Amino acid sequence: MGETELRKQIVETGLLLLEEGLVARTWGNVSARTDETHFLITPSGLSYTRTRPEDLALYDMKNETYEGSYKPSSEKGVHACAYANFPEVSFVIHTHQNYASAFSVSGIAELMMTDEEKEKLGGIAVASYGLPGTGTLKKAVNSCFAGGAHTVLMSCHGAVVAGRDKDEAMERVQLLEEICKRSYNGHDGSETAAVAYSRLDIPLKAQLDDMAQMIGKEIPVVKDNPEAALSKYPAVLVPGKGILVKGRDDDDTKALELLAEKAAITALHCRSLGIKTKLPWLDVAIMNYVYRKKYSKKKEG
Repeated sequence: MGETELRKQIVETGLLLLEEGLVARTWGNVSARTDETHFLITPSGLSYTRTRPEDLALYDMKNETYEGSYKPSSEKGVHACAYANFPEVSFVIHTHQNYASAFSVSGIAELMMTDEEKEKLGGIAVASYGLPGTGTLKKAVNSCFAGGAHTVLMSCHGAVVAGRDKDEAMERVQLLEEICKRSYNGHDGSETAAVAYSRLDIPLKAQLDDMAQMIGKEIPVVKDNPEAALSKYPAVLVPGKGILVKGRDDDDTKALELLAEKAAITALHCRSLGIKTKLPWLDVAIMNYVYRKKYSKKKEG
């Protein structure tokens, strides 16, 4: 397949992931192999809705350099690991999907899937935690790929899936979410997770990297005049009613809504399993600072 078609496929996949709620804002990334040592990948911090085929970066795995007007995604190393471990893999997708993200925190012991589904995923594993874009995360994911798993949950972060082509990679992403949603044990779905969690009347601590980046260490409980509190916090929890959010613009606000719901899904799931996990405060501070100073300013290209 030619490079022009691969560029088109990557852009289309990014929009599909956004449409299906498998990523939010600029999170996640998509790549496609062009030859033994190169792959195309979505740019760092550029919205999927604004990414054009010509905006993709061409990354050289051997020399660790790139060509293009935009820097490649900070998770390019994770994608490189997939291509290095699987010669047959030509397409890689990294997502921040709701239910798979919850299992990236809890682990996969509770997943309910058939042997056939596991085979369709190409095997599944959980990579130990590492800050986004770091060598620690790359090493952890590489260990899972080296073990044969084509579907990897990155602890407290999301999922990365490798496939022979766009269709196989996307099918694995969708199947993973289907399995995780089926196996979820948080709330019954009669109301949103945000409302269900708000009934607990306790702050929602950051368990996922993307919440840490955009919201911070926790979503506090605010009982009196929560709208006014939004001048200080990007999101506040109102007992029995849900989570209020306010971004700098409509795009920000929509992303915050998605992140708050996913954070509540994860928290309720882990709570039901008796798992008490929160991200280290220093990691949260680093991610939030980097996001505010760097990535939030790049979303419009």
